[in-house]
Amino acid sequence: MSDLDLLTQSLARNVKRWRTERGFTLDTLAARAGVSRGMLIQIEQARTNPSLGTVVKIGDALGVSITTLLDYEQGPKVRVVPAEQTVRLWHTDAGSYNRLLAGVEAPGPLEMWEWRLMPGEGSASDPHPVGTVELVHVTAGELTLTVDGVEYRVPEGASASFEANAPHTYANDGAVPMDMVMAVSVPPVH
Repeated sequence: MSDLDLLTQSLARNVKRWRTERGFTLDTLAARAGVSRGMLIQIEQARTNPSLGTVVKIGDALGVSITTLLDYEQGPKVRVVPAEQTVRLWHTDAGSYNRLLAGVEAPGPLEMWEWRLMPGEGSASDPHPVGTVELVHVTAGELTLTVDGVEYRVPEGASASFEANAPHTYANDGAVPMDMVMAVSVPPVH
């Protein structure tokens, strides 16, 4: 089975599991996530590979991390994720990408990401639930971080933190690739 097949099967199983555990109907989850009922059915039947934005919305609505939704292996208390098992959720032909390096539920979702943005490229994110915090550390180039319409420059070696319940965008306005590590903490669903 290919990595994409494993990912699709894991997502199907875990969305259904967490939806059932939360007591959500398909309609309830669709409304909470802002995703169509038909899309949820296709995801739960492993008939589609949804966008990163859709997976984030579903995870936020369920109060679980993307790692939890994509995890096809529940392991011991200490889990080492080999480099070849990290999950690349999107990429561009120019070479931009992000990879989910690791994640846990602590007590809400906590995720660690690796990002690369090539010159002139960017990625926009919808607002996350209130209480969501993101930390970024730029290891190469310069990040142009826009949060709620305000632009911030984060140069190589610098870090930034922000409340992510507003629209935000990561962009590389420079001439060289921008690399960063990002941690995302989402509050648990009550």
